[in-house]
Amino acid sequence: MQKLTAIQVDKAKPADKPRKLTDGRGLYLYLHPNGGKYWRYDYSISGKRKTFSIGTYPDVGLADARLQHQAAREAVARGEDPTELKRLKRLTQNIAAGETFEAIATEWFETHMADKSESYRSRSLRILKKDLFPPLGRRPVSALAEPEILLALRVVERRTVDIAHRACQLTSQVLAYARITGRLERNPAVGLSKALKRTKVRHYPALTDPKDLRRLLLAAQDYRGLGVVAIALRLSILLFQRPGEIRTMRWDEIDIEKSRWVRASVNQKSNRDHITPLPLQAMELLEQAKHFSSGSEYVFPNARGKSRPMSDNGVRTALRTLGFDKDVICPHGFRAMGRTILEERLKYRSVLIELQIAHKVKDPMGDTYNRTAFIDERTEMMQTWADYLDALIGEDPAE
Repeated sequence: MQKLTAIQVDKAKPADKPRKLTDGRGLYLYLHPNGGKYWRYDYSISGKRKTFSIGTYPDVGLADARLQHQAAREAVARGEDPTELKRLKRLTQNIAAGETFEAIATEWFETHMADKSESYRSRSLRILKKDLFPPLGRRPVSALAEPEILLALRVVERRTVDIAHRACQLTSQVLAYARITGRLERNPAVGLSKALKRTKVRHYPALTDPKDLRRLLLAAQDYRGLGVVAIALRLSILLFQRPGEIRTMRWDEIDIEKSRWVRASVNQKSNRDHITPLPLQAMELLEQAKHFSSGSEYVFPNARGKSRPMSDNGVRTALRTLGFDKDVICPHGFRAMGRTILEERLKYRSVLIELQIAHKVKDPMGDTYNRTAFIDERTEMMQTWADYLDALIGEDPAE
């Protein structure tokens, strides 16, 4: 039988019905009425007639089709089914593609980070996409070794040591997930943080002297900026919660009847529900906030649109406007301020204060306290704190 030529294959035209151009030994070019040209090989194995699809012309040329046809014939001679071998190869390739660092990191992120705060999710995803996927993303996790991971982290370290440590932690978490799910025998990222430069311990500036605190309170009272920012500033001092949680406070989280602010775990860095008792002064401020947030789900809506919360620069900018430099006080510093004064001057137990600022606190048995722990004591403590702040405004502690 005469074999096909490259010119015959190229000029072959479809007809009204499917037809075959035979090349010999079961290999042929199948011409479909729709214009498609398909290389196929008919063979028999285990008494069954089967067809092996080699590829489409011109993606697969005549010479390549013959090579694949020969490999398929050899497989049949060995008693192996070429169609099944092709399926297994494709499956193996798909599995391998799913075992790259980027694929596993994406899988880990979707499962592990689903219940984390939006800010934490965004920060972690940014590190993955910017710092880890470019050097490591396409690498199979089974091929990753300490020197390669460390080299990627060194690049980040040259920019910022803090982010390098976060990137190292994320890498270790992703590879730990790969190991747990059976795609890695050993986590090469464990202990790599010891090879990085040490991070500097950062303490947020805070005002813990009553005279300085009084000056802040008086300035906050006289703030003439946006009304929503003025209220957020005063409430931040009063409740000393995380800045991101203050600015994203929603009306459906406020229990007016019980005077409580109840946040779901999705909004909490600590990944637990949290209750903040609201003193009378806080309830008064929230009543004032209604004037600015009508039609918004947020207590402190954004000036550019009520569908978004207030900018994270709002309270910080107000402090600078009032003359409080970033080295003196920042919104996050209100937490240290409240913790220090409540313990040192108002003599409250640290466990109450730590629970109030949503830190994880364990009882003597090692179990983490639930969200309602010491709620009555914390309610009394927060009212005492609010009254203390009012008293500071009313009289100069230096007198």
